[in-house]
Amino acid sequence: MSRNGQERGRRFDRPFDTAILVGQFAMPRGTAFDTHWHPLHQLACSERGLLRIRSEHGTWLLPPPLALWIPADVPHATESEGDAVMRSAYVDPVSCPHIDWRDPTVVEVTPLLRALVEHLDRTDLTPDARARAELVLLDELRPVPVTSVSVPEPRDPRARAVAAGLRTHLSDSRPLAAWGGQVGAGARTLARLFVAETGLGFGQWRERLRMQAALPFLAEGLPIEAVARRVGYASASFFTAAFHRVVGVTPRQYFPR
Repeated sequence: MSRNGQERGRRFDRPFDTAILVGQFAMPRGTAFDTHWHPLHQLACSERGLLRIRSEHGTWLLPPPLALWIPADVPHATESEGDAVMRSAYVDPVSCPHIDWRDPTVVEVTPLLRALVEHLDRTDLTPDARARAELVLLDELRPVPVTSVSVPEPRDPRARAVAAGLRTHLSDSRPLAAWGGQVGAGARTLARLFVAETGLGFGQWRERLRMQAALPFLAEGLPIEAVARRVGYASASFFTAAFHRVVGVTPRQYFPR
């Protein structure tokens, strides 16, 4: 696959004579499309399962109710979290000058938006019918205040050892002082390393790690109380407050049932 090619799956080998093209890609567990980019904007939606999309701007885990608008020429990588099906709308930038999002932007997949994407996947639409549907789709894009849950990795081996320990034991709530003897650095040194190398204080870093780990559990439909315990929170209310603080919405808003 070329660096600026389409994902593997349906080939787009007909002339691009419409504003929006739709492609569907089966993504069994472990499927990954390495870093690439498109000359078109991409609206990446999960038809089934979870998608993980990474770019220099962050990392997003997308359930079916959410999609990611990826501006043209933004490098990104896509992988499935379990078995998934991705349906993407590729949009000619000339057709939507009013959409000026320079960074990847999460949008709500309303029933109308999903129906329009499916509608534009048809091959029997007249040019007029397609043009009308394309205009409505572009008008239906509604950003939601979801923040990328990226967890930068520290470079220093002592801080990396702390990070590795926390990834293995998410519920470990020990302060940095308790890690000092184990990794060979004092609490102040470790605190400086986390800030300098990740841009986050240690507490913020650990909180983000826990939220990133919680997303797949929530997607599986586990009760919030159970997810909270798995990632180190004593109660669902503490976990929900942390999730809202990091992600921007509550767990139930992110994964509506």
